[in-house]
Amino acid sequence: MDVIHKTKLGKYYLGDSVELLTGKLGKQLKGKVQLILTSPPFPLNKKKSYGNLKGDEFREWFIGLAEVFSDLLTDDGSIVIEMGNSWESGRPVQSLLHLESLLGFVKNPNAGLRLCQQFICNNPSRLPSPAQWVTVNRIRLTDSFTHLWWMSKSDYPKADNSKVLRPYSKSMKNLLKRKSYNSGKRPSQHNISEKSFLEDNGGSISQNVFEIEAINEGQDTRLPNAFSISNTNSNDAYLRACREKGIKPHPARMPEGLASFFVQFLTEPGDIVLDPFGGSNTTGAVAEQLKRKWVSLDAVDEYADHSVIRMKEYESGNNKKVGAGAK
Repeated sequence: MDVIHKTKLGKYYLGDSVELLTGKLGKQLKGKVQLILTSPPFPLNKKKSYGNLKGDEFREWFIGLAEVFSDLLTDDGSIVIEMGNSWESGRPVQSLLHLESLLGFVKNPNAGLRLCQQFICNNPSRLPSPAQWVTVNRIRLTDSFTHLWWMSKSDYPKADNSKVLRPYSKSMKNLLKRKSYNSGKRPSQHNISEKSFLEDNGGSISQNVFEIEAINEGQDTRLPNAFSISNTNSNDAYLRACREKGIKPHPARMPEGLASFFVQFLTEPGDIVLDPFGGSNTTGAVAEQLKRKWVSLDAVDEYADHSVIRMKEYESGNNKKVGAGAK
């Protein structure tokens, strides 16, 4: 096992994730990982620098990951996987490959997993894609979101939504100030008592749809406090450092806010967070800031340099720190 970058709380390993996690490293981590948070290579039609499989090969590989990952989890641990949409090669038709792969992953009989919840991350600033059908032929709409799938071996994995509250809306703040609202029975037959909404809990419970930017103009963006860093900021510390060092940024980075949300929602300080497809190590960097232990893996050795950049930027104070309530 090659450790090519480490910090006080974590290690970045170079190598094939399946080989590492079914070998010595996997034995060390068995039953100890609280959260596996990752964005695996998507089943794209063209090869990317970070590696990706296609068709049946991808589906079989992805389904096989389920039993590998499940074996590493604590009894109340979680798996969160980000997956984008895939398209049929040369056709303006969406592929079912990613959905078939996900279903096979959850239903893998050797993994014992269940789907806890689905999340959607919408980013209006994403470039129009697939370009051929959106900007050239103009017969499809921009694919602006990705799915995140939360799975566990238990119906009741460790989770606490009070750690990832989002700011109250202006109307809710006004309600709390005036201490009154229209109570009583609603058309839905729900009976709202006179005091149900008068307690200030520090924020509202987060929804499972994240708008990185407000869809409607003039609407306040109410991301959970855990989303302390926006992935749309092209001048953030990581990209700035890459430009200064002449390093090409990783082409498929997970938004730091997403990583921060799930780390805070599903783990506590001292827990182990694993990213089997670490890339530029967004997951590890966020876990480090939030006092979680972390392990990241990747088969591309140059990405370890990206991890070093992220950690150094945090240590130097050039980047915003993540954490509940951070601005």
